[in-house]
Amino acid sequence: MALGTTIVLVPSATAASLLWATGGLAPLGVPGLPEAGAFTRVGLPLVQGLRDLSAAVTLGLLVVAAFCAPADQIDRPDELTGARRRMVAQATITAVVWAVTSIAMVALTYSDASGARVDAPGFVEQAVFFGTDFELGRYLLAGAGLASLVAMGGLLVRTATGIGVLVLISLAGLWSMSLTGHAAGTLLHDIAVDLQFLHLVAVSAWVGGLLALVMSRRALGTHLAVAVRHYSKLAGWCLVVVASSGLFGAAIRVQEISGIWSTYGAMLVLKSSALLVVGGLGWWQRHRLVNLLAEGGRNAFLRLAIIEAAVLAGATGAGVALSRTNPEAALAVTEPYTAAETLIGSALPPELGAAEWFTQWSLDTLWLLIALFMIGLYLLAVRRMRKRGDTWPIVRTAAWLVGWLLLIWATNGAPGAYGRVLFSMHMVQHMTVATAVPAFLVLGAPITLALRTLRRRDDGSAGPREWLQRVVLSLPAQILGTPIVAAGLFIVSLVVFYYSSLLQLSLESHTAHVLMVGHFLLSGYLFANSLIGIDPGPERPPYPLRALIIMVTFGFHALFSVSLMASNQVLAEDWFVALGRSWGRDPLADQEFGAAIGWALGDYPLAIMAGALIVLWVHADRRERRRFDRSETRTNGEQLAAYNEKLRKLAEANESRSKS
Repeated sequence: MALGTTIVLVPSATAASLLWATGGLAPLGVPGLPEAGAFTRVGLPLVQGLRDLSAAVTLGLLVVAAFCAPADQIDRPDELTGARRRMVAQATITAVVWAVTSIAMVALTYSDASGARVDAPGFVEQAVFFGTDFELGRYLLAGAGLASLVAMGGLLVRTATGIGVLVLISLAGLWSMSLTGHAAGTLLHDIAVDLQFLHLVAVSAWVGGLLALVMSRRALGTHLAVAVRHYSKLAGWCLVVVASSGLFGAAIRVQEISGIWSTYGAMLVLKSSALLVVGGLGWWQRHRLVNLLAEGGRNAFLRLAIIEAAVLAGATGAGVALSRTNPEAALAVTEPYTAAETLIGSALPPELGAAEWFTQWSLDTLWLLIALFMIGLYLLAVRRMRKRGDTWPIVRTAAWLVGWLLLIWATNGAPGAYGRVLFSMHMVQHMTVATAVPAFLVLGAPITLALRTLRRRDDGSAGPREWLQRVVLSLPAQILGTPIVAAGLFIVSLVVFYYSSLLQLSLESHTAHVLMVGHFLLSGYLFANSLIGIDPGPERPPYPLRALIIMVTFGFHALFSVSLMASNQVLAEDWFVALGRSWGRDPLADQEFGAAIGWALGDYPLAIMAGALIVLWVHADRRERRRFDRSETRTNGEQLAAYNEKLRKLAEANESRSKS
């Protein structure tokens, strides 16, 4: 208990110490500006440090329980007992701390921003108004709500699959935290938030996972060595993500080498050094300590884990101090932002011409990294297949690469650069993501490749292969993957998105934009997989019915495009007018052009899916014919003879009826 309390206090103490040393806790002393008071100045970094660590420990406990800790009975991998049940109970407690500190952050953040003292009359009402009516306050409240949901789920969950759901909710909570950190204050807001989210996820899984092993070492018992071995592999990936996201995030906020000598740069170096130290300790752990644990060296693990946890907690505190310190680049802004810079985080791109389709790029960090990661995993899997002597069709590899490269272009190329400025380019991006990309990805057969190459775990824990099987065989996947449901989701989503406020929300909010791309990518994938996929999933209908579903679905899509072309109502008009664009078509004409593009862009995915369906149909007929030939060979033509005899009797019956 004393160990846990000490580690919990390290981030808050580190943040407070660094801010005190750099003057971050001193009163502003600016005439005419209100002063929030010492309680807010000292309490805000302390509470933030505690919130960040509790969030990290919550995610770490759930990740270790879901991916690293073996089941008590190998034949019952989904049953939640023993060490995994204890980890969920501990995660419930830390999630409560996460929720409470997030609520406290609402009040303290309002106090810090407005200069209102927490003991001032009417402060509670003002803080509630801040939390419900201001964007920053809503993000903080959303984090508190998601943490509360994790806590309640921890009380109810009884299976390992339920832990996976809690992991996803925790990741959503970390996303809300990334929207309120020091990444949110930069002009390149979207890029910085994406990097901050990846950084938070990796640090949380790393720090929280290590603390989870320390806290649950007795409950794990003889399974500790197994859990540490799986965690060490995970921690290695986390180190790569933390280092790369931190490096690129720092480059955004410290744009000149001289910025390293600033207060912000010094804290950044301190945090990076701490992470490098822990990375070295983790490397030693993976290469030597796992073997010691297998031989009973539990004390050595505890000593090293305490050192790692303390340094990582200190790095978390340094991150809190960083969020309270302005980089010099942020202070160097002398000219006010334009309307476009305020709304989209950058200046308006130049007028769209033929060359701009190839030369204009706008970095979308999240989807770029996801695409590159999925390409890398696929190529590594193909390489593993070939190393053991198996073959994998080059056409499938090419389809997978084309799909992700199309997504990179749609989110980072011209559609990404102009998608929030022109409705027509937004439609190009949408149609590419929702129809073309999924068709190519499905033809890559990624689930089949993964099941053939991912190693099966025989120690009772659940690795990537086991979780992939759970997702594919889950009831939601079976329902959503049926052709009728997938087609209905595809069409209904299209209509609801464009004829509601969701379109404008996706233009205004980075979070909504990420959800939009993810939703249409997933719904398009489910639709394509239900008709032309070869991966495991729900039973697919006969080929004639598949062809009919494809034609009907794209017919509805064409009808939607025609109705949009005929509409005189400009969608998201307030947004497009507020940008102040002085070139190109007016919003209504651009919308009509975008609807025409959407109609046209439905043709080549239709051709791809129709062509793939014909090929699958022909191959299925060939397989059926070969199966029939083999059966006839084994039975000396018995089935064919019986069929001919049936035809002979029918002919005789018809002849007798005609004579009578």
